Amino acid sequence: MYNGYPYYYVQYVPAHYYYPHNYSPYVQHYVQQTARPSEQDLIQRIRREHSNLYTQLEQAGVNRQMADTLLLLVISYLRNQQNLNRTPTQIYNQFQRDNPWFPFFLRSMNFPENTVNRILIRVIELALAFIRGESPEPEPGPRPRPRPRPEEGWSNWESLGGTLLSAPSVSSWGPNRLDVFARGSDNALYHIWWDGSRWSNWESLGGVLTSAPGAVSWGANRIDVFVRGTDDALYHKWWDGSRWSDWESLGGTLTSGPAASSRRSNQLDVFVRGTGNRLYKRTWNGSRWENWEDLGGNLNSDPAAISWGPNRIDVFARGQNNDLIHKWWDGSRWSDWESLGGTLTSAPTVSSRRPNHLDVFVRGAGNRLFKRTWNGSRWEEWENLGTTQITSAPAAVSWGPNRTDVFARGQNNDLIHRYHGR
Repeated sequence: MYNGYPYYYVQYVPAHYYYPHNYSPYVQHYVQQTARPSEQDLIQRIRREHSNLYTQLEQAGVNRQMADTLLLLVISYLRNQQNLNRTPTQIYNQFQRDNPWFPFFLRSMNFPENTVNRILIRVIELALAFIRGESPEPEPGPRPRPRPRPEEGWSNWESLGGTLLSAPSVSSWGPNRLDVFARGSDNALYHIWWDGSRWSNWESLGGVLTSAPGAVSWGANRIDVFVRGTDDALYHKWWDGSRWSDWESLGGTLTSGPAASSRRSNQLDVFVRGTGNRLYKRTWNGSRWENWEDLGGNLNSDPAAISWGPNRIDVFARGQNNDLIHKWWDGSRWSDWESLGGTLTSAPTVSSRRPNHLDVFVRGAGNRLFKRTWNGSRWEEWENLGTTQITSAPAAVSWGPNRTDVFARGQNNDLIHRYHGR
């Protein structure tokens, strides 16, 4: 519930989210489908035949009682749906829309949202198969598979129009939702969004920008956008679910565009290149903006930042040798800078599909898109993602465990887009 102050967010979770296993709140509101297996039958079968899902939830910090509660929530919802001729992802997205408190509850418990979402979508897939009397598709296992060819699984580039004077930035506040920002031909901030079924028209959000924007979301229907202004200070504008705020100045002396990440609800970490080409950070801690912090380094580009957990931040930039450099926060201290090689011709961008997984995208040789992935245990080799030339740094975001969207400025200064997964 937004109460009018730009950063104060009150989470709402219905009192009945802990309920006995023989009771479902949805039974009161839907016609009982007596021909379908009961909730308990479905949960017991999943527990018996797919115990690995419970193991994955436990590894994500979800205890057995809470795991049963989460499964009962989605299975009760599924079982009482009239229309089952939809994909598991579509049903889960509708479940979240009908229960808007649910994503906030996951965040309030510090559960890794992408992991829980992936597992609950798999639960719906299994329950659908059991209800229909079908054999469910097997879950991809850890068995070795041939290394995919570069570009395998990636869509072709599409043009989304516009006239961009900067690299784009992108954020996502929910499954199948994308908000893209760029500096337009009049130096104002422009916005285009994907609502799950179609792209909007471009809208102007005003301002006078002297950099590419940086955007992040820390909750459903919340977006924070940062830019450099004409006085080289950091400026901020936010969407609260019903309207855009005015611009506010956060000071500083920026020599690059900003990047932003969020470790938890109502928390923001903004990174910029400042004087001496050093990395600086300013944090909104939930009640106030903290002072600027000097994190050192010698940056040759805008920074890029991401958080895949409540105590983790990863920051990337182009170094003085045009290589990719990386620094991270582990919950107690900042690492030193490390070089990840490569020859960058732009600032990097980074997305995360799940905890302890990073995909870093850059413009490299021939102005082509390249990617390097941290797979949870090591950095994989650089991948060349095709021959299409981009004319800006890329922007990337992931709104699910199997989906990544990448944007850039194209040869005609338009916004171009491609994606991996579904």
